[in-house]
Amino acid sequence: MAFEDYKAEIALLMSQIDGDPGDVHEIHMRLHTLLNTLRAEGLPVPDDLRDLEEYLDRQFSTGGGGDRGDA
Repeated sequence: MAFEDYKAEIALLMSQIDGDPGDVHEIHMRLHTLLNTLRAEGLPVPDDLRDLEEYLDRQFSTGGGGDRGDA
């Protein structure tokens, strides 16, 4: 997949977070999968998305994730 395709997928994911966060675990897993794919292909991971991934990782590892108020 081309980097532009990844950027479009990231934009879609971010708009879903802004519009209706729905299942935060699902969003976390999709973001994690997308960023791991970028890493595997040697593409750059934007700092803000890496930071978001790390934040969500911490939230879910401590049991603090799950509602929009924690994000």
